[in-house]
Amino acid sequence: MLKRTARMPLRRRLYIYLEPRAWPFGVSPFNIAVCVLILLSMIGAILETEPTLTRGHESFIRFCELVISGVFLLEYLARLWVCVEDRRYQHPLWGRIKYALTAAALLDLLACLPLLLGVASSESLLLRFARLFRVLRLARYGQLARAVQLVIKAIMSRRYELMVSVFIAVGMILASSTLLYFAERNVQPEAFGSIPRAMWWAIITFTTVGYGDVYPVTEWGKVFAALTALSSIGLIAMPTGILASAFSDAMRRGRDEIGNQRRH
Repeated sequence: MLKRTARMPLRRRLYIYLEPRAWPFGVSPFNIAVCVLILLSMIGAILETEPTLTRGHESFIRFCELVISGVFLLEYLARLWVCVEDRRYQHPLWGRIKYALTAAALLDLLACLPLLLGVASSESLLLRFARLFRVLRLARYGQLARAVQLVIKAIMSRRYELMVSVFIAVGMILASSTLLYFAERNVQPEAFGSIPRAMWWAIITFTTVGYGDVYPVTEWGKVFAALTALSSIGLIAMPTGILASAFSDAMRRGRDEIGNQRRH
């Protein structure tokens, strides 16, 4: 591949390395490097929120973000230059404008905005986290694409079972909230004074989180709470079992497809 692209014009060669669909074998080394740079940027943004780690290193953090954003800006400009290699954007002016308005190009521009709006600012923090969407964009190609397709197929194959489990969960949460409302409304009106307020406790209990900030104190309230806690175990296990079975079937079908392709 490297020998073949070495004989091509510079713009065509750069297009093959930049455009995921143009690279014949999954994701190009350049796009892999971009993904690594995005992950490093995310790690830096996360660590930046801890003052004890960043105190005294503010200048170095600004410099690193400036370099990373500069790389993304150069990459965005390079993509605008080479996009005319695609038949959809052949016109040297209108083709580039059309490409610049696509979702992929807007994601690329979003990665550069921290450089244009000011690095290391609280406003640019969310923009830096938005760079993760570029990794999802590249996940459509190569082995990642196959893995993503298996997950989607597994969920879609069990969508009706999952919908039923969601309806059951909503019904159980509503029933538990209503029972706790009648049992605790006079004793704890601030926590169980209405069914929507009681839903907070029911949701936290059904998800087995159990903050402990709100709990029933009456006898009937404790009985209903015990029943809710026991039923929540089955509620969580139901979609888990459905998805586990779906993933197992999807992976088996994927292995069968690969085996058939190799035999042919």
